[in-house]
Amino acid sequence: MLHPEMFRIDTPVPLLHSTVIFAMSADGKIADFQRAAARFSSSADLAHLESHLAEVDGVLIGGGTLRAYGTTLPIRKKELLQQRRQRGQPEQPLQIIWSPSGNLDPQCRFFQQLVPRALLTTRAGAKFWLQNPAFSHIWSFSENAPWDWTWSMAQLSAVGIRKLAVLGGGRLVADLMEQGLIQELVLTVCPVVLGGATAPTPVDGAGFLAELAPRLELLSCKTVDQEVFLHYRVQPDPPQAGENSFTLENNCSSATETSFTKEA
Repeated sequence: MLHPEMFRIDTPVPLLHSTVIFAMSADGKIADFQRAAARFSSSADLAHLESHLAEVDGVLIGGGTLRAYGTTLPIRKKELLQQRRQRGQPEQPLQIIWSPSGNLDPQCRFFQQLVPRALLTTRAGAKFWLQNPAFSHIWSFSENAPWDWTWSMAQLSAVGIRKLAVLGGGRLVADLMEQGLIQELVLTVCPVVLGGATAPTPVDGAGFLAELAPRLELLSCKTVDQEVFLHYRVQPDPPQAGENSFTLENNCSSATETSFTKEA
């Protein structure tokens, strides 16, 4: 019998290392204004995504993203599966759905895929799924309080999640960024412009003031055909107000040009 975790873990647990992974348009959109599933990236980007997912213990996806796509990306490449076995990991990472409402279609393809699944939801959202064997873990939180992501990460860590991939959507990423729970971003910039004031971005939510926004360190940058692959580390401390001010006068003399190699 499945035993959903309906209790709070208060003991210290190791911190998770969380990486946001997104493909986005050249104007910074992750879907069009209708919020349809984004399928504008290339096969190279899908291979890039699979290689990153093969390294993690869990994959965190928002309920809206699951409803848009209906599936997740399992690890298929034999060499990646072999590497996971050699590291002592199960063949597939745990697919963790964040859905406070619990409003998910049990007939969607995701629930037929051969992957382990878990649910982060509210007590009201958990009611249906407690009678359904789809999820091996169900963590519920009071619907009458702001979502506690530190608590949520503690639950994931307690079941062995050390490396976590976050695949969106933008509201989920915004919440985690605001609480300082994202360590890296892996972004693919695709050669398409979507536009739209309501089209989602990698980080939605209320936004950050420019002088207090999280700062990133570029770890790598490469191109494959027409796509640009970026890898950033989130700097641990946000800048203080007044730091990193930019004017033409104080920056033009120190500007440098960065080059990178384009791969066929």
